[in-house]
Amino acid sequence: MTPDHDGARSPGGRTGLSDLLRGHRLAAGLTQAELAGRAGVGVRTVRDLERGRAVRPQRTTVDLLADALGLAGDDRREFVATARPTPARPGPRLPDTAAAGPSAAPVALPQPVPLVGRDRDVAEVSGLLDAHPVVSLVGLAGVGKTALAVTVAHAVAARHPGGVSGVLVGEGSDVADVLAASASVFGVNRLADLACRLDGRPALLVVDAVDRAPEPVAGALRALTAAAPDLRVLVTGRRPVGLPGELVRPVAPLDVPPADAAPADRADLDRWPAAALFAARLAQARREPPTAAELPALAALVRRLGGLPLAIELMAARGRILDVTELLDRYGDRVLDLTGAHPGWEPAADRSAGTVTLREAVASSYHLLAPADRAALRRLSAFRNRWSVELAEELLAGGGERWDAAPMLDRLRELGLLSVRGAGPFRFRLLDAVRDFAAEQADVEGETAGIRLRHAAVIARFVHRTAPGLVGAQLSGAVRLLDEATSDITAALAYAAEHAPETALLLAASLPRWWRLRGRDVSGRRWLRRLLADPRTAGTRSTLRAWAMLGAARLAAEHGAGAEELPAARAALVIFAEAGDVVGELSARSVLCVLLRGLGAHDEAREQAEAALATATRHGRVREMAVAQSHLTWHDVRAARLADARRRLATVDRLAAQCGDRRLRLLARADQAELTRLEGRYAEAVEQGRRVATALAELGDPRRQRRTVGKVALALAGQGRGDEALAAAAELWPSGAVPGQRRQPVMESLNPPGAVADARAEDALRGLIEGHVALRRGDRELAVEWFSAAADAAEGGAGRRDLVEALVGLAVSSGDPAVLDRLDAARRATGVSLLPQEEELLFSLAARRQKAR
Repeated sequence: MTPDHDGARSPGGRTGLSDLLRGHRLAAGLTQAELAGRAGVGVRTVRDLERGRAVRPQRTTVDLLADALGLAGDDRREFVATARPTPARPGPRLPDTAAAGPSAAPVALPQPVPLVGRDRDVAEVSGLLDAHPVVSLVGLAGVGKTALAVTVAHAVAARHPGGVSGVLVGEGSDVADVLAASASVFGVNRLADLACRLDGRPALLVVDAVDRAPEPVAGALRALTAAAPDLRVLVTGRRPVGLPGELVRPVAPLDVPPADAAPADRADLDRWPAAALFAARLAQARREPPTAAELPALAALVRRLGGLPLAIELMAARGRILDVTELLDRYGDRVLDLTGAHPGWEPAADRSAGTVTLREAVASSYHLLAPADRAALRRLSAFRNRWSVELAEELLAGGGERWDAAPMLDRLRELGLLSVRGAGPFRFRLLDAVRDFAAEQADVEGETAGIRLRHAAVIARFVHRTAPGLVGAQLSGAVRLLDEATSDITAALAYAAEHAPETALLLAASLPRWWRLRGRDVSGRRWLRRLLADPRTAGTRSTLRAWAMLGAARLAAEHGAGAEELPAARAALVIFAEAGDVVGELSARSVLCVLLRGLGAHDEAREQAEAALATATRHGRVREMAVAQSHLTWHDVRAARLADARRRLATVDRLAAQCGDRRLRLLARADQAELTRLEGRYAEAVEQGRRVATALAELGDPRRQRRTVGKVALALAGQGRGDEALAAAAELWPSGAVPGQRRQPVMESLNPPGAVADARAEDALRGLIEGHVALRRGDRELAVEWFSAAADAAEGGAGRRDLVEALVGLAVSSGDPAVLDRLDAARRATGVSLLPQEEELLFSLAARRQKAR
């Protein structure tokens, strides 16, 4: 028995296999590619066998080909015998034994190979052996079952004074072979003598590769456990043995770095066992460790390999020629074709697996499934990442009926085809190699289009159910669910947009709030506009189109393109009003408040907010009452009615608490902190703002959190704490920008017209911070530069209050009368009134000018 990754190489072969295979294939009317697709093996495997380049294929490959050709009876026996001739003396291969007789010490197993990331597995399996007579380690070929079994056997040797030994099952073994080998390794010739030999002392037998003779092994183990109650058996195979009292322990692949993890350094990456194993094996292929530039590709590559040790070793072997980035580019999309045939360097996996490909390793487990479970696995391959039981049942069930998928999922887990990790509903995932193989089989069966359409419909319904939770007390949970399903949402939207646009519109119309929270306003709006313009959605119900139009307008407001969507938002309001959809009407008025305010139509924006407040009050919509009050707060601030604004914000806080909307409460408190700053109470504003910024970060609203931190920095500058203000600014803008320097948008990598609004708002905020610090320090020249940059950035944007504040600072710093003219023009255009402290600053400026004359 060898601790290498599952399987054993058997040299030799027999002439005639190539002709026999070709003859059966032609008789079945199949091309080489069609046969490979049916069998789940590589085309190259079929080609090499027919050309005589491979003379002794793996037994699993032979079985897969025989199944695909429909061989049975004498034809199948001839095919198998030709491909895998039986040895002259069939039976289990035994490890060397060192002693015979009841007093002998436990025999030595092969020394264990160093395992990476398996400490917990070793501890768990060791404990299971104390409680169960038979423990089966099951999983995909190459997951490391044998290596784990050998390590466990050594770990528990002291607890088994009767001996620890093992048997490697050979092809063609029968019950008598397995029993004879099992008795022999403990130094007896007959099963009846085994109990006497152990004499009440616990012993452990490791039985490896039971797939080669599953039924004989099952029969032999039944007899062994009955005859020797003190014997514990640790079994490795691709499926359970099926014995009473057997404990099935799936062996999962190694943990991989999450998709959103950006490794800071090698030590950070080595926290994930799959990455650590890849780096260790790569060190055997080349002298140089992975460079910092290779680390992101290394993380992506081991994710693509699914943490499967066999795949990791096979991939790392190619590191002798290619760097990690090249490995990802070259093999990232075809990991199923990885094979152990690699000249010049042969890792442990290759020594045991011969030239078997990863596709064939997965196929061998796939073909152990019943036809219904294979069909289910093909459908589940549509999921791109983790998923829940509920989503699986919805995808698998037909006609909307409820169906219990748990038994089927448990069978997939037992065979190592399904990973179940983590907490929460989204804890199920197919390995990438398994998903790719199942998707190939769906192509062979002609099911792909139907599966993708079904997946898109399931995801659209899931998002539609989840989206209402994006406001109110359920916000955090709803965001977390959608974040978990990000890759499936992306795949479903892309496919449905081409093949089921009405489904895509339902999906996209439910996403604007999530897109906005995740800074995807530009790309989200682009999707909505595309789907609304698609003539195939013209007949969709009017309210769904209205929600899509409103979503596009909501997202446009985030990146300064509100003017383009204003007509659509007005049209959506009319549709909702005519349909009697109160929720839609209130949402439309809220979006119009934002759009109109950003465009300078302050009076109409106030009218929309007042109408929304009246409608929400009439219908008892508490949250919408709070939102309307929040909109009206701006108009109080614009008119410098700070006491009225504070009373309004207190109402917003109370109503938000009443409806359980934590985010709305935090936004109200962020506005309260800013109001405190505008009142000149800087120390209190700093304390309030810091608390809110921390809570917003925990909530997952990075855009508002950044804005709040910026306002805290402004309060620090106003208090005269310039160093702290600049430190806060440096955390927000670490690039070290200079006055007037343009930056990329913070939240969007795409940059169409209008997408720089976020960056402009942050430029204005930074300019105010730096300008106030410079002014406090008496550096008027630097203050002029920063206030000028802030005013330029705020000009024409939604931050009207920031524009006036910047111009006041510029006027005080420069003493330029032209700035006062610009300030007067800005006040007339925006309707923003000066605050008392701003009037005092300008009065002081006028007094200085008068004195200078």
